[in-house]
Amino acid sequence: MINAVKGFEYFCRAMAMGSGLLLIAILFMMALLGWPMLENGSFNALFSTDWNPHQQNYGILPMIMGSLRVTLLALLFSLPMSISAACLAELLAPRPLRRLLLLAIRFMAGIPTVVYGFVAVFLLVPLMREYVTQGSGFSILTASLVLAVLIAPTMIIFFVNGMQSVARSYCTAVDSLGARPMQKLVYLLLPQAYPTFLVGIVLGLGRAMGDTLISLMLAGNSVAMPESITESGRTLTAHIALVIAADFSSMEFTTIFVCGLTLSLFTICLILAIRLLGQFGAYRVIQVEDSGRLGHE
Repeated sequence: MINAVKGFEYFCRAMAMGSGLLLIAILFMMALLGWPMLENGSFNALFSTDWNPHQQNYGILPMIMGSLRVTLLALLFSLPMSISAACLAELLAPRPLRRLLLLAIRFMAGIPTVVYGFVAVFLLVPLMREYVTQGSGFSILTASLVLAVLIAPTMIIFFVNGMQSVARSYCTAVDSLGARPMQKLVYLLLPQAYPTFLVGIVLGLGRAMGDTLISLMLAGNSVAMPESITESGRTLTAHIALVIAADFSSMEFTTIFVCGLTLSLFTICLILAIRLLGQFGAYRVIQVEDSGRLGHE
């Protein structure tokens, strides 16, 4: 029995080390294949605003800015909706309705991305074209609205789990004092669960940044630097998909590895942020439990 446990432990360690080595290999591969764009003084030109492969200009800054605008705008739209839905599903709604809401949220999390994009092309884009953008309807704002719906279930599930992780003794104490649901939410659940809320926000941000189909179908894919959110734009993920679909040999194809490396570095930063937030949340829970023990003593 002991040998089996040790063997499984060694297997898990080997898989973890293999995953880390695979990540390093992927980063090294993208850096190696993207090196022709980084040598001979091309680094500054690569992060310029001019994308014109016919004139040997390969600036990807418009794609980087397009990704940031779409992602941050989607988070701005989705965050209030997600927090409200989580509070409703966990505390404010009647119990039968809570179960129905959680079931619908989990169902939304499993819907393929292309379905959201396909529906938005026929329903949302005409409305944006008619009443908001006054253009084709394909814009950063359109993609952000659909991305907000896409990332909402992920954040809602994390927010609900965070509120459910609050110690039952604290909830019982607040209930015994006669607190109303809104008082319980504002003074207990939200302050105690906010580290998990931060983790959910970071994961939602990462999913919005890494999504390809929504931005590809709805953002308009313009390579010009967008001046407003009602104009078309192109994200890094959409740029990679468009280039790899049409070219495999030119210098233009090399830029997708730099885009992939940029996205990978952003993802690594998000993972580090999640780890730091998780450690901070664990430290805070320990502090609260220790203060509770001292109060009882």
